[in-house]
Amino acid sequence: MKKLTFLACSLFVLAACNNTKKEVAPDNTLEKPADTLKKDTVAAAPIQTPEEEATVATEAKVPDVKLAPAATKDKEVKVAYASFGSKILADKALSKEDMMKKYASLKKGDTVAVKFKSKIKDVCKKKGCWMSMELPNSKEAFVRFKDYGFFVPLNADKSDAIVSGKAFLDVISVEELKHYAKDGGKSQEEIDKITAPKITYAFTADGVLIQE
Repeated sequence: MKKLTFLACSLFVLAACNNTKKEVAPDNTLEKPADTLKKDTVAAAPIQTPEEEATVATEAKVPDVKLAPAATKDKEVKVAYASFGSKILADKALSKEDMMKKYASLKKGDTVAVKFKSKIKDVCKKKGCWMSMELPNSKEAFVRFKDYGFFVPLNADKSDAIVSGKAFLDVISVEELKHYAKDGGKSQEEIDKITAPKITYAFTADGVLIQE
């Protein structure tokens, strides 16, 4: 009887163990981890306003151009002069308009040391021993050279010149006027028309510059 009881118990225990193994036995289908998606990392572009987009487009189209500096108005232009008589400088010369004002302030017998610039109107065609220079209102300054010490080129007329010396008012006799007219290449008819002395704007130059 004991053997039958022991056998029954053993079968019971064995059956219980089998049930336990079935319950505990893991599922052959293993849960796979979820697939990870590989995504490219893309930086988000900043949001731009229409004005900013237009600015960026303009900057992309316009090349970086370096402009040359503008020429300055104060830049001096060098002028070449031929020098006659004493050496003088070309700076600080009065204009013909300012020179006319100087003459207007003079009385006969007055002299003023001055330097002025104008265009040569006429030159002595024999020696170049005198010249006339333009003044406003069709007037002219009659220029002779100090102590008859130097002459200017016979073809210097129509050239720009600077003279330095003494300005004064002078009365030129009829005889002198005719002489100067003849030296200037005037016709005999023009010379014969000179019948009265002339008050002139005279100038004795010690130095002359003539533009080359």
